[in-house]
Amino acid sequence: MSKISQAELENDFIRMIRENERIIYKVCSFYISESSPMEDLYQETVLNLWKSFPKFRNESSFSTWIYRIALNSCISGLRKENKHRRQVPLSLSEEIAFEPDSMEEEIRELYQWIYQLKTLERAIILLWLEEKSYQEIADITGLSLSNVATKLKRIKEKLKTMSNQ
Repeated sequence: MSKISQAELENDFIRMIRENERIIYKVCSFYISESSPMEDLYQETVLNLWKSFPKFRNESSFSTWIYRIALNSCISGLRKENKHRRQVPLSLSEEIAFEPDSMEEEIRELYQWIYQLKTLERAIILLWLEEKSYQEIADITGLSLSNVATKLKRIKEKLKTMSNQ
């Protein structure tokens, strides 16, 4: 088996980033804060993807691998930043990678409630909203399948409670 050149590796990586940019932005948008703006989270995630890229073994889908690295990058950044649970000020919600002006009011409210969830809860609901299967969520988060199902049920109940307040 021939060894891949540095130029080929870089080209493959750039192509991969371009093809999956939406995933990276979406994950980062769930973890922005005053001290961790979108640009910083995105850059940290891409750096971690680059460091891990040569070790990618195709044991999972590319998108699963990207979700895992992106979530771990953002969650690690939060842990370093502050050991306490933080809420994202609503003013930062304008930096979301989606198009806020085109979202219905209900969807905007849902995302505001999601920002109030704990870090792992945000990751799980993000993946569920992305229509990932329970198995894919388990693979990305490292949780068991039954734990994903239980946590997702509790998160949905928590969001329902928030919506009734």
